[in-house]
Amino acid sequence: MGASCFSVASLCATLLRRAATAAGLTSQTVDIDGDTTIHFWGPPAATSKPKLVLIHGFGPPSLWQWRQQAAFFAGEYDVYMPDLVFFGESFSKSPDRSEVFQAACMARLLENLGVTRYSVVGTSYGGFVAYRLASMWPERVEKVVIASSAVNMRRSDNVRLMQKADVDKIEDLLLPVNASQMWSSFRFVVSRRVYMPNFVLNDFINKLYSENRKEKLELLKELTIGKDETVNLSPLSQEVLIVWGENDQIFPLEKTEELKKLLGEKARLQVIKKGSHVPQLEHASQFNKILNNFLHELS
Repeated sequence: MGASCFSVASLCATLLRRAATAAGLTSQTVDIDGDTTIHFWGPPAATSKPKLVLIHGFGPPSLWQWRQQAAFFAGEYDVYMPDLVFFGESFSKSPDRSEVFQAACMARLLENLGVTRYSVVGTSYGGFVAYRLASMWPERVEKVVIASSAVNMRRSDNVRLMQKADVDKIEDLLLPVNASQMWSSFRFVVSRRVYMPNFVLNDFINKLYSENRKEKLELLKELTIGKDETVNLSPLSQEVLIVWGENDQIFPLEKTEELKKLLGEKARLQVIKKGSHVPQLEHASQFNKILNNFLHELS
C-alpha cells in the first residue's frame, strides 16, 4: 500500500519548489502570444541585476535540471528558468515543433517580461535552443554557454547512439515508458551508480515523462539540428563557453573540437573530468565555478 500511495517524485517536487522560493524565485506563467503559455521560475520583478537564462534539456522541467545553479546564482543575477514548450506547465496550440520555435518562444517570454539583455545557458536539447536564441537575437544575448549539447549533431550520431544504447527508437532512451527503459536512460545520462526500486522509477515516469508525450515525440521528429549529415551552423558573435563532461555518453567529447571551430573564434571549451551528460547536477560546484568565472570575464 505504501508503494502505491507514496510518491517520491511529488515529494522531490515539493522540496525543489521550496528551494527555489528560498532563493527568491517565484513560479509564474505568461501567455506570450495568445497561443502559447510559458511557465518559468524567476524573480517577482526584474531588478538592476544582470540577467541569466537557464534552458533545460529533454526530461524533467527546468527546476529539476537547474536547481543547484538557481541557488548559486540567484543572489547576484536575475535568474530565469523557463519550462520549454510541452514541458512542465508550458504549452502551445501552435503546430510548430522545431527548436527554432522554442527559441522564439523564449525570446517572446523575455520581451514580455521587459528583459532586453541577458546571458543564456542551455544544456543538451536546451543547448540547441540557446544556440538558436543567440544566433537569431545577437543584440539581446550577451554571453552563451552550450553545455553537453552537440549543436553540430549529424543524423548518423543519432544512429550510433541508438546502437550503443541498444534501442530501436531514440525516444526509448529520452522518453522512457517503463522501469527498464528508465534504467537504460540513467546509465547513459549519469556516471554514478544509482539504485531505485521499480515502483519509484515508474512514479518518476508518470509524474515527469508521461505528460504531453505525443508533442514531445514531435519535438524530436521536427528537430532541424541533426536532420541530415550536413552541419549548417553559423559562428556566434558572442563570447561562447562550451562545457562538457569527459564521459558524456549521449554526446561524446569528440564532438567538441569541431563544435568549437564552428561556433567561431570567441568559443572556448571547458571539460569536466569524470563528468557525465549532466555535470550541472553531478558536479554542480565545479560547473558553477566555471560558469561564474566565464560570466564575470569582460568581453
